[in-house]
Amino acid sequence: MFDYRLKVFHTVASRLSFTKASEELHISQPAVTKHIKEIETQIGAKLFDRKGTSIQLTHSGKILYEHAEKIRSIYRDMEFEISQISQQHKGKLIIGASTTVAQYILPEILAKFNSYYKDIKIELLTGNTETISTLLKEEKIDLGIIEGESQSSYFEYRTFKPDEIVLAAKSDHPLAHKTLNLKDLYHLDLIFREQGSGTLEFIQNRLRDKDISIHELNTVIQLGSSESIKNYLIHSDCMAFLSISTILNELKNNVLTVIDIKNFSIERDFHFILPKGEQSELIKLFLRFAE
Repeated sequence: MFDYRLKVFHTVASRLSFTKASEELHISQPAVTKHIKEIETQIGAKLFDRKGTSIQLTHSGKILYEHAEKIRSIYRDMEFEISQISQQHKGKLIIGASTTVAQYILPEILAKFNSYYKDIKIELLTGNTETISTLLKEEKIDLGIIEGESQSSYFEYRTFKPDEIVLAAKSDHPLAHKTLNLKDLYHLDLIFREQGSGTLEFIQNRLRDKDISIHELNTVIQLGSSESIKNYLIHSDCMAFLSISTILNELKNNVLTVIDIKNFSIERDFHFILPKGEQSELIKLFLRFAE
């Protein structure tokens, strides 16, 4: 029921790419552009600004995106509640989630899930991507949500939510508001996550694609959580690659800032990780709800 033009706008705004939106929606790029122009005409405001090869939301675009998120959520909740009227669900579900997902994304979803299904008990175990994969293999959790890129033939993987990893620093950093080149990374003091972290794996692979070896960068310290890294950044001139999901409040309150790197971005998807084969009704229910 989500208005289609609004869905097109929401997809472009989430991906910040007309090309990726057209691929995700299975329509042509001119069709995406047409829908966006129709909305701009209707509301009398420009929604996107071009910045080189990338696009950014205008102030009007940000306002529309916030409301589109709310409308999307209302439609989703309405359809879900109606579909569940005649069903009763009981049981226990043990979920494993990598640190970023567990701290910044899952709490809201779990709170809403518990408000609908009071007779389903949820247990959440947290660890890095490597740990969650091991727990699922040992059948200590029913499903996992991970941020890593490596995939095993033991499991089934489903896309959960898009994410972007950005270079962050304190808001009054000497290089704040400047655009860096990739080679500038060799001259920075950097903080990274611990070995086994899915975020670290993703950063390492994307830098390797650009012929940058993470082992040749000046790693000041490796820390086991995004919270530790954020607090370290506030008190130093170091920088760190962090999921945008982890620093939304700090960006809003002007505590941290994002440092642009010319012609470089790290986009990824969080994934559900499941045992292969037919899933239980509780797992299917949670997947439908979370998606």
